[in-house]
Amino acid sequence: MSPREERRAPRDERPPGEHEVHGLAFRDEVHEREHGSTAAPVPAAPPQGLRRITWQRALAMPLFLAAALLATWLWFRGARLDSIAHQAVDHGKVGLAVRQHLQLTAVSTFFVLIIAIPLGIALTRATLRRATPFAVAVANLGQAVPALGLLVLLVIWLGIGTKAAVIGMVVYAVLPVLANTIAGLHAIDPTLTEAARGIGMSPAGVLARVELPLAVPLILAGVRTALVLNVGTATLATFGGGGGLGDLISAGIITQRMPVLILGSVLTVALALLVDWLASLAEVLLRPHGLEVSR
Repeated sequence: MSPREERRAPRDERPPGEHEVHGLAFRDEVHEREHGSTAAPVPAAPPQGLRRITWQRALAMPLFLAAALLATWLWFRGARLDSIAHQAVDHGKVGLAVRQHLQLTAVSTFFVLIIAIPLGIALTRATLRRATPFAVAVANLGQAVPALGLLVLLVIWLGIGTKAAVIGMVVYAVLPVLANTIAGLHAIDPTLTEAARGIGMSPAGVLARVELPLAVPLILAGVRTALVLNVGTATLATFGGGGGLGDLISAGIITQRMPVLILGSVLTVALALLVDWLASLAEVLLRPHGLEVSR
């Protein structure tokens, strides 16, 4: 055998079970089943639409809140309450304060959504795109002004009641949803929208079927922030006659009754954590399946 043939020989050698057809290498599946394959296994494709809600994520926060509320209730039952403290918490006043707080949070968040999301969509269209910096600057004023000062101004203008409290909460929480809606729509790759228009989709169809689903994660993050802000801001509604858990906190401060103050504060913190936990679950469940990334 010549030296040139010796150099070519290793190239013609193939692993067992492999043969060549018209210059292309193929594997013999029968040989692999009988003798086992030496090739590395091809990793399976990750399942589509995998939801990342584990049992730890679903149960850790409720169990923690249940333990904290139980400990607070046991401590409160053992605390010595005088007639003034009883007057602040008896006759269903705690349950009424919780219901009022939830109502203020739900109503204000509803108005934030119907105002901020459509406005954010409109500001990303070509006709109103130039007004985006001005609109965001106006929304920034809501958080630049202290929440208590804003509420007092609204009470002077609208009078005492829940109306002034709800408007103040909406003004204070509209910025996160508006800014995230604009950012989510601006972050979309222009080639995707151009491709959608190229296959004949109308502008409304592109918005509903391409842009909004891709912007959903950022929009939901803004809604989650607004919810937590509203839970905290609702405690200030007591200064405008709006009720809520701020009544317990205010009564505890004014009367210098520490058990009443601690009860109102713990309930407010627990409600904020509960709302944030529910919003985090909704953020995962409402995200489109195509945007899920398995871990």
